[in-house]
Amino acid sequence: MAWVDLNQQQKAIDLLASRGVSLQDIAEVTFLIQKDYFADLTMDFCLHNVQKVLEKTEVQHVVFTGIALDELAEKQMLPQPLQDIVHSDMGLYGVDEILALGIVNIYGSIGLTNFGYVDKAKVGIVGKIDQIGKENDQCMTFTDDIIAAIAAAAASRIAHNNGKRS
Repeated sequence: MAWVDLNQQQKAIDLLASRGVSLQDIAEVTFLIQKDYFADLTMDFCLHNVQKVLEKTEVQHVVFTGIALDELAEKQMLPQPLQDIVHSDMGLYGVDEILALGIVNIYGSIGLTNFGYVDKAKVGIVGKIDQIGKENDQCMTFTDDIIAAIAAAAASRIAHNNGKRS
């Protein structure tokens, strides 16, 4: 019998929260990306778009997969040399970004450029989570890229809809 969960969106939200990330945190990054393009943009609207992105099954699967890899690295459960690569967030390791691109690709090329900006500039919670992963035994190699991708996708969703509620 196949495993079926009717509430995967909430599980993804709870998993992000377990890593210290709220939807409000992600919405703040979305707001920073889009505020210069929509004069009437609100945090509530950004939060709405973050929630819409998290409704997508493929987004939920990226959250589950990436955070599981971070947690396995924290428990020293990945095989070598992957364990050291992931736990140290090695600069030349790009699989974390590639996984996150599965989220932004849903929203086209603007998603990609938004993600590149957020990932490079370490905007808001993305920078905080990245720093946590560098300061202690917590591994945030995938988590920071996932939240950057969700924020970038939400910003792209706003842009695609010209700021209209949908």
